[in-house]
Amino acid sequence: MPKTWFITGASSGLGFEMTQRLLSQGHTVVATVRRRGALTQLEQTYRERLDVVQLDLVEPESISLAIGDAFRRHGRIDVIVSNAGYGLFGAAEELTNDEIDRQIATNLTGSIHLIRAALPFLRKQGGGRIVQVSSEGGQIAYPGFSLYHATKWGIEGFIEAVAQEVAPFGIDFIIAEPGPTGTNFGANLVCADPMTAYDETPAGAVRRAITDGSFEIRGDAARTVAAILSAAASEAPPLRLALGSTAYSSISQALSIRLSALEAQRDVANSADRQDP
Repeated sequence: MPKTWFITGASSGLGFEMTQRLLSQGHTVVATVRRRGALTQLEQTYRERLDVVQLDLVEPESISLAIGDAFRRHGRIDVIVSNAGYGLFGAAEELTNDEIDRQIATNLTGSIHLIRAALPFLRKQGGGRIVQVSSEGGQIAYPGFSLYHATKWGIEGFIEAVAQEVAPFGIDFIIAEPGPTGTNFGANLVCADPMTAYDETPAGAVRRAITDGSFEIRGDAARTVAAILSAAASEAPPLRLALGSTAYSSISQALSIRLSALEAQRDVANSADRQDP
């Protein structure tokens, strides 16, 4: 059955791949872009089913307007995809205040405002699904990506709570966690000015790997989108969806290490409880 989708960051990367695939399958897409004209070719091909909206996630009021107008135009939106975002690279000390603020406003609070704006409409229509494009970086951390990880860990915690709040209304979530994937993420990566103090540190090693192209990218964008759409079409999708062998292995390893460390603290944890009189 054709559905109506609302996708942020639809002009490139996974958002573009998803928009193009959904349109080819007969669905209707409300696609947000930061710059007009970014989807001109698709607009010409799918004029009746592609609704392009200009939107910058750092402007909360415009998010509410865009969501409200989209629901009013289309009557019902079945799936909201919070995809827009970008990477910020640099050791924490290297980052500027403006770089930090924009990363958080785009990746974290922008996604939060989008989800909050959609919830009243989804409740009113009796349910719906929200797909948050996160990253393996919502479960693990690479040196040099501290602020990017802060936004991804943050949005995953937000959704973990909200999913419980709105489940009674028939609203559910998928948190997609791709590993390094062949999109234009690297081309859009914002890199802070390096400090020589970090040259011979783990952050410096990751910077060199990014610069010289040795940072391994195994994920395929088309296959990643296909897996997300398959999950979104299922009756009971998982809350978290690891995508790519790198994501699976890195998340599995990180969770195993954290669980082992937690289990080693059992006695200390229990000792902090109140003692019966």
